[in-house]
Amino acid sequence: MKSGQLSFFSRRTLASLLVATALTTIIPGAAVVAQEQVMYSPNFKGTDINEFINIVGMNLKKTIIVDPQVRGRVNVRSYEMLNEQQYYQFFLNVLEVYGFAVVEMDNGVLKVVRNKDAKTSNIPVVSDTHPGQGDEMVTRVVQVRNVSVRELAPLLRQFSNQAGGGHVVNYDPSNVIMMTGPAAVVNRLVDIIQRVDKAGDQELEIVKLQYASAPEIVRILESIYKSQGRAEQPDFLVPRIVADERTNSVIVSGELQARQRVIELAKRLDSELQTSGNTRVFYLKYAKAEELVPVLKGVSESIVAEVQGGAAGAQGGRTAAANPGRAISIEAHADSNSLVITAQPDMMRSLEEVLRQLDIRRAQVLVEAIIVEVFEGDGTDFGVQWLNANGGGTNFNNGNTIPIISVAGGAAVASQITRGSETIVANPGGGSTTTKTPDSNRDYSVLAQVLSGLNGAMLGFYEGDWAAILQAVRTSTNSNVLATPHITTMDNQEAFFLVGQEVPVITGSTTGSNNTNPFQQVDRQEVGIKLKVTPQINEGDAVQLTIEQEVSSIGGATAVDITINKREIKTTVMADDGATVVLGGLIDEDVQESESKVPLLGDIPILGHLFKSTSVTKQKRNLMVFIKATIVREGSAISGISKTKYNYIRAEQLKREEEGIRLMPNTRQVVLPEWDDSLTLPPTFDEYMNKQGTPEQSTEQPGKQD
Repeated sequence: MKSGQLSFFSRRTLASLLVATALTTIIPGAAVVAQEQVMYSPNFKGTDINEFINIVGMNLKKTIIVDPQVRGRVNVRSYEMLNEQQYYQFFLNVLEVYGFAVVEMDNGVLKVVRNKDAKTSNIPVVSDTHPGQGDEMVTRVVQVRNVSVRELAPLLRQFSNQAGGGHVVNYDPSNVIMMTGPAAVVNRLVDIIQRVDKAGDQELEIVKLQYASAPEIVRILESIYKSQGRAEQPDFLVPRIVADERTNSVIVSGELQARQRVIELAKRLDSELQTSGNTRVFYLKYAKAEELVPVLKGVSESIVAEVQGGAAGAQGGRTAAANPGRAISIEAHADSNSLVITAQPDMMRSLEEVLRQLDIRRAQVLVEAIIVEVFEGDGTDFGVQWLNANGGGTNFNNGNTIPIISVAGGAAVASQITRGSETIVANPGGGSTTTKTPDSNRDYSVLAQVLSGLNGAMLGFYEGDWAAILQAVRTSTNSNVLATPHITTMDNQEAFFLVGQEVPVITGSTTGSNNTNPFQQVDRQEVGIKLKVTPQINEGDAVQLTIEQEVSSIGGATAVDITINKREIKTTVMADDGATVVLGGLIDEDVQESESKVPLLGDIPILGHLFKSTSVTKQKRNLMVFIKATIVREGSAISGISKTKYNYIRAEQLKREEEGIRLMPNTRQVVLPEWDDSLTLPPTFDEYMNKQGTPEQSTEQPGKQD
């Protein structure tokens, strides 16, 4: 407000306004109209907050919606005149002090709600060019480039009222921080982030080694920093050390002082050995010591031969005698999986370089086979047979048809009843004894044996000397076999997978004298799903697989032994990482038709079915085998795959538990617990005692040892 504008008011006018404000509750604020803009002198004493909001809305010509939970009284006074923008900021300041906030909608309507409710409302998302001001509720997203938002977010929450309208969250994948609250508080947090998010001195320096091995120096330096509590230091103070085996150099990056300490220590370690020979123990991480001994011995012999050949050429072709000082000893210690090598320094460096390149983490391959077999079988049998007691008839026994003669024979036996008889025997003392033989029952055993072979429906009748039977049956067989064997193995390492059983098979028999005490030779044969695979990871993301896949089952019994159904594939394929390839397949369809009929009579249309029997069978089999190879190079990938398979099994168990068991709906089933990545081993005895120990106990311990 310019000074010229104050001429419209006098002390008496201001005093009258203050008196009017104190005496009336209808208009607790006064507005002063100037020629250029409207000026406000807010003065509220014991005013209801809803009345305060109504007066401000009327003065600013704003539509304000008040939450029912907004209650209280306002006591505030301004000793200077405020323009419209300052008056609105004053309104926001007062509400913020009393625990409320204003949310401006897209249509210009203002909502007055509690602070903790405002952060979940439709507040605007501001940018760096328009950050907002004062106690205006805003949301802002800040990109952090040099520090971790996971570590920075807890610090920022201490400067924000999380219980009220403030809210600070971090999103790790994009390394951003999202903040909600009054614009002044959010801008203050942004200023703190900008001051903290500073890139340190991360230059690179290369240390060229002359005597020592770069991988060994890196291993020593990392062990030193690990023992000094590396995890407790800030990330920018921890140097990063990498070995370049090709140039035998150490690459160091990090903060200047930490980088200089590493370089100085590396230069001190890079000194020539004082003795002509050396014996060292190499503890292997991944490879087996026994497998590396032949390789290292072959390499050492090649190096010795090369050195001796060069020395002989330098002496004019004279044969150089074997130098005992060049002798190399390489032994393996299986219990500790280590190698003990004795050699001269130059030879030791060569063997060490070869050893470090061989002792690496080998990739693994997850092999998943999918076996799909669909079998469909349909059969139809229809036949009519008749018979006359005086001679003539038809009799068929093809397919599932029972011959009518066998049925008639069994019925004849079942219809016969043997009458009983009486036998009278005279007693020596006089009189006689009568023995009665009862009537025998009907014998249905023959008829039952004949009808036991019935499959389907049979309708028969007889009238006088004529008898006939009609038989009809339709069979349908459907089966779907889906097997998904999985196996994980190392690169160039054969793996074998079997799910099935061992079935005894007779391979020979021997009988003793007079065919007594027979002896049979039995062999156990594996029947089930077999998978034998040897993967080889090529340069890139391709895998060469040598596969032997077999699916076998027991077919049935024969007069000699049992039959075994077998489907086997032996092949070598090349598959990309994660790709699915088909190993082989079989599509087999077998249709058989059998018809027995009386000549001429069986060819009569329609009526000819009374003189013939027809059997039709159709079988169709589809078999496909697929393979999928996935390269697993990191341990975290194995954990992810295991978690996926584990959750799949658990989901199946939960589904079964939800569906329940038929006729037993309330029976609970076993369900795996949820996957927990935070499971850790219990502490060791020393760690447990260190946590339980007190400072007094730790000070008394040396005295006890003395």
